[in-house]
Amino acid sequence: MQIYDCEVFKYDWLLVFADLKQRTFTVIKNNVQALKKYYETHKYEIWAGFNTKNYDQYIVKALLTKHDPYKVSQFIIGGEQGFNYSDDFRSVNLYTYDIYNNLTHSLKFYEGSLGDSIEESVIPFNIDRKLTDEELRVVEKYCRHDVEETIKVFFETLPDFEAQLGLVKLTRPQHLSKTQTQMSSIILKAENLDTTYDEFNIDLPDTLKLTKYRYVADWYMDTENHSYDKALDTDVAGVLHSFAWGGVHGARERCHYKGNILILDVASLYPSLMIRYGLLSRAVRKPETYKELRDKRIEYKKHHNPLQLPLKLVLNKTYGAMKDKNNSLYDPRQANRVCVYGQLLILDLIEKLEAYCELLQSNTDGIFIKYTDDNLQTINDIVAEWQSRTGLSLEKTDAGEIWQKDVNNYILKLKDNTLKSKGAYVKKLSSLDYADMPIINIAITEALVSNTPVEKTINECNKLIDFQLVCKITGKFDAIFYGDTELNEKCVRVFAGDITLPNITKRHTDTQVLHKISNTPEHVFIDNTDIHEKPVPNNLDRQFYIDLANKRLKEFYEK
Repeated sequence: MQIYDCEVFKYDWLLVFADLKQRTFTVIKNNVQALKKYYETHKYEIWAGFNTKNYDQYIVKALLTKHDPYKVSQFIIGGEQGFNYSDDFRSVNLYTYDIYNNLTHSLKFYEGSLGDSIEESVIPFNIDRKLTDEELRVVEKYCRHDVEETIKVFFETLPDFEAQLGLVKLTRPQHLSKTQTQMSSIILKAENLDTTYDEFNIDLPDTLKLTKYRYVADWYMDTENHSYDKALDTDVAGVLHSFAWGGVHGARERCHYKGNILILDVASLYPSLMIRYGLLSRAVRKPETYKELRDKRIEYKKHHNPLQLPLKLVLNKTYGAMKDKNNSLYDPRQANRVCVYGQLLILDLIEKLEAYCELLQSNTDGIFIKYTDDNLQTINDIVAEWQSRTGLSLEKTDAGEIWQKDVNNYILKLKDNTLKSKGAYVKKLSSLDYADMPIINIAITEALVSNTPVEKTINECNKLIDFQLVCKITGKFDAIFYGDTELNEKCVRVFAGDITLPNITKRHTDTQVLHKISNTPEHVFIDNTDIHEKPVPNNLDRQFYIDLANKRLKEFYEK
């Protein structure tokens, strides 16, 4: 497997390849014959990179077909699709895997999250002459660094790659570069249909039994509400809920409870609804295929067959594809029916349970309730009846304590004392998500679960990486300013500093007005170097982090 990156200038180009099997690096500079030889040696391997599907593969194809790589680069940077540049590109076969497919940020952002250097190349890409030998050495070092970082991101997201290989086994090797959602439509053999004419022509599940909350079902059936900007806010079981076309949510806000808590989640809600109620996209000519995949996945999972994961992805990605106008599975009516059926059947369950428990929160595919031992048998009986009637299955999880800001931010302590958290304030951060002042999440969690003052957690931490905030600009902004100084970088790592330091802003491309970068402190210092082993410097403003942690902490319990 090859992981590679390229750098393209007007009169120079450079490629760095990492051969994962041989554990070697190869650099090719301005030498088409060397590239052709490398391609012939490795063309049957997987060529992976970060955004390589949209950019790097076309630079390689341009070079192999005698096109100017700089012109191709400018064509793509200008907003065009690389495959539209020349039909010659079809003659070069590359098994492309794009690590970016299942991610949302730039490579620089993930480099920053990992604590690595995010310094930009000092060689401008618009340089209008041949690069000197020294400049080429600098570019090579920069490009190799990006390849090394891409390798790190690749191994952090290895399950995605393994799942993609599993999907390819169900289709063709040429589909390796497709997204998981695109693969779902291919595997299900979806055909493009005009399905926009009846988007809100919905009905209700024939198993639904609502009395007290029947008005919610009526709201969905009312044509006055057939618009995605409409929502119904109403009290359900003593909790304010919002019912909309994208899902339902409701929660007791600023809630802390210790006792018997039961989490009831519908197993594979959307796939189960599509199978039980015939809600699969009408673009699938043989809808029984979807059920066959589900049954095969269950069998594979039982026997620990690794192909169960790609099948799970096909099943779960189908709903999203039904909302994607660019996917062959596109069928907004069926997607709306899936969503409405799910919300109303969850509401049905709440209606039957509310006399025997207290609702803590509802979300699209489940509920949290607190209960007493006296009512547990009744609750189990209601659950059993609901499952039998609706054809859906509920997975039960027992918890003993909850700290809940709202439906999107909570910590659950399960009966085995493990923690389950959700939300920007308290979620456990992965190495690729370690970019938004991680010390705040750590301090809040310690304060809630262990009653440790946030001051203690923050003051005793000496790891600079825990205080980092990685900021990037995209879209409407063209530059970052540190005080009055325009920076070369589009992605920077900042820390709260003393009052002698300037702030950080971004410049709007059209208006040229400077705007404060969201969530940044008023005074910051920047460190874009490798900070893995760096301790906290004296000019770090710990009080900024303490104040922010305490402010967020109060949102969990202050009335």
